[in-house]
Amino acid sequence: MNSFASLMDGFGTALTPVNLLWAAVGVLLGTAIGVLPGIGPAMAVALLLPVTYGLEPTGAFIMFAGIYYGAMFGGSTTSILLNTPGESAAVVAAMEGNPMAKSGRGAQALAAAAIGHFAGGMIGTILLVALAPKVADLAVDIGAPDYFAIMVLAFIAVTSVLGSSRIRGLASLLIGLTLGLVGLDQMTGQQRLTFGSLQLADGIDVVIVAVGLFAIGEALWVAAHLRRTSGRAIPVGRPWLGKQDVKRTWKSWLRGPLIGFPFGAIPAGGAEIPTFLSYVTEKRLSKHKDEWGKGAIEGVAGPESASSASAAGTLVSMLTLGLPTTAVAAVMLAAFQQYGIQPGPLLFERESELVWGLIASLFVGMVLLLALNLPLAPVWAKLLRIPRPYLYAGILFFAAVGAYAVGGEAFDLVILLVIGLIGFGMRRYGLPVLPAVIGVILGPNAELQLRRALQISDGSVRGLVDTPFSISVYALIGLILLWPLLRKPARRLLNFRRTVRE
Repeated sequence: MNSFASLMDGFGTALTPVNLLWAAVGVLLGTAIGVLPGIGPAMAVALLLPVTYGLEPTGAFIMFAGIYYGAMFGGSTTSILLNTPGESAAVVAAMEGNPMAKSGRGAQALAAAAIGHFAGGMIGTILLVALAPKVADLAVDIGAPDYFAIMVLAFIAVTSVLGSSRIRGLASLLIGLTLGLVGLDQMTGQQRLTFGSLQLADGIDVVIVAVGLFAIGEALWVAAHLRRTSGRAIPVGRPWLGKQDVKRTWKSWLRGPLIGFPFGAIPAGGAEIPTFLSYVTEKRLSKHKDEWGKGAIEGVAGPESASSASAAGTLVSMLTLGLPTTAVAAVMLAAFQQYGIQPGPLLFERESELVWGLIASLFVGMVLLLALNLPLAPVWAKLLRIPRPYLYAGILFFAAVGAYAVGGEAFDLVILLVIGLIGFGMRRYGLPVLPAVIGVILGPNAELQLRRALQISDGSVRGLVDTPFSISVYALIGLILLWPLLRKPARRLLNFRRTVRE
């Protein structure tokens, strides 16, 4: 009941004219940028992060929520019409959505995606309201050893799930942890990796790192490899669904959140896994198996609903534990820190108005997303005709302006370019970007919690595993690390048992 009352207060905050305006602006900006080829939600949020500096925190995060969900919708639009996913989570939408568009059913594919985002976001946010306060209450009793164990779990899980190999994931994490070391030691005041530069004494701003790795690195990579002409988008009429389409998709819209939300709340790489699982589930349950691969509408509705619910799930661990499980959550955590707010167990008490206003704005943003973007789908399709040299030149310009706005120093632009080149190199050698960003954000905090735990135990390593919670987390970490070695023997044992039974 307390959560319901707090949510009603949050609606009072979110529905003020000013905050309603920021929600609408966020949805429109997020969709406009997310619909452009090669730009996903993480890059859109990172690119627009400096824009919110002049806003008060509540309005800024309400705008962020709109940008987040708008960019996700924009990414699915690009996947369906251009077969160019803006992020890995949108790949599944292209598998059935693009064949639908090529067969003249692009409007139906966009409508199924939009309503899927709406349904998944609504159900996911309801689960967020129900679970987040309870998780926060439990997290209040978590000590330094437990926090350190959780952060190690985040490091290991993200590096294991993302990328083509664990080695590349760990290499990316090492890059992020190294960037996080730059500046003054939090406990001793000693300079680390500053090379005698006073500008680096305060460390590298997380916003510059996020914009550099996502926006600059991606822009340089795509501009270096894609053709200089824009992709040919498929013409789109007004999105709509017939009775037969609704009959085929409504169960998919409801099943998606059951898969997407749990995966969003744990450090498992975001929406990539649940969207694929949703696709496989819908394919198995479908009565129209001959349409799969040629444009099955369930293959768009289910994964897009799972993706949107996964986004709500990421906010559970981000708000209650300060633990980002996706790239977008990592950038949003950087935004919280920029305002001097530290997400964690006490956030719901210290910043109650902001948190519940943000959660209420998710409901508002979902409605705005559906109301604004369904009629504007043909307009977004026209953005896909922008020549790519102009597109990526604009991205580089806005990224540079945003980085300069952080501190007002030209030295920040040099840092931005260097980090952008690092991001370019990471893409060249197949290193995932998310572990690096999480390393930058969580690395200093993990170091702090490690030192606190060792201080409490007088330097004994046993102090890191002296609670049931930390022991459970390390056991889970061990399972994640050993699973690839145990998977093959387990399969052989199952096959042997089947052979014996037969």
